[in-house]
Amino acid sequence: MTGGLLDGIRVLDLSQYLPGPFAAQMLSDMGAEVVKVEPPTGDPMRRLGGTDPDGLAPAYKLVNAGKAVVLLDLKQAADRTSFESLVRAADVLVESYRPGTLDRLGLSRARLGELNPGLVHAALSGWGQDGPYRLRAGHDINYMALGGGLASSGTAGAPAMAHPPVADHAAAIQTVAAVSAALFRRGRTGQGAFLDLSLMETVLGWQSWPLTLARRGAPPRPAGDLLTGGAACYQIYRTADGRFVSLGAIEEKFWAAFCATLGRPDWTPRQFEPMPQRDLIREVSGAVAAEPLAHWEALFAGVDCCFETVAELADVPAHPHVAARGQVRVSGDAEPLVETLFGLRVDGGPPPARPPLRQVDAEAVLDRWKTA
Repeated sequence: MTGGLLDGIRVLDLSQYLPGPFAAQMLSDMGAEVVKVEPPTGDPMRRLGGTDPDGLAPAYKLVNAGKAVVLLDLKQAADRTSFESLVRAADVLVESYRPGTLDRLGLSRARLGELNPGLVHAALSGWGQDGPYRLRAGHDINYMALGGGLASSGTAGAPAMAHPPVADHAAAIQTVAAVSAALFRRGRTGQGAFLDLSLMETVLGWQSWPLTLARRGAPPRPAGDLLTGGAACYQIYRTADGRFVSLGAIEEKFWAAFCATLGRPDWTPRQFEPMPQRDLIREVSGAVAAEPLAHWEALFAGVDCCFETVAELADVPAHPHVAARGQVRVSGDAEPLVETLFGLRVDGGPPPARPPLRQVDAEAVLDRWKTA
């Protein structure tokens, strides 16, 4: 675990699919003990995208590594009693039900607070706990759409969806930040917390500058502004062999170094031409397209100008920098899993290794928590 930052913290993960489980996994990576509570049929993500011979989807195994899984039917009185016993002994509850679902199960905020006044309850939903969209269905692409995450992306012709899902992962990180802060307050006051976290609002929270520009009549345009593809200095270019390179030479010194390396110092004063810089982009594109990727990697290897290859996913784990930092772990032969570990190193230690998820009996967890 990463430095044992959350040693002794007990987390109940009642969430499904990606955002909540990813948040709970990060808490586990920092030392918390996470018990994932699933219905008897399991988290639907167990089957998402096809399964391995063990009957589980790779994505499910990856995002739940490090956790213990218990199966409880919260619609049944006996299992609900077991869950309430777990709540009494827990520090954190992460759940991703639509608003009102826990109330119908007899596990309202009032009931959970009665069971454990110090509980930090993170309720992660698509649209938030109130408002006209509170019960509306949605997925990452929808939260990105309404939250402003797609409006200035893509090309001039159409927005482009992002991958991996941005709202899912960003909301998970926001959940971890909120839970950590709530635990800090509880340490000083003993007071628990109810945290209303929305995937859409996580994306919306990044939009202050774009919304300001829009209010002033100049919204960011797809392929039309500095950070949306309208600038030659901040662009993706195709090489002669069909690969791609990224250029992030926003600072004048980096752009000048890039132009000098290409033997085109005449481009240097054109960095801030009006956008979209179609002519300049076309000229740079033509130059880059004249040579294969290996040529450009060799030419720019020692040039400090924010120039990097767009790596093929299969090449990422063996990249010298990635390998040196030790964040990617590959396991298995016939059905390999490529696990990206938590991107945090505490006091010079390595990223935390995660044990595989394991299914356990709820009563065994309760017995251990009662005696710990």
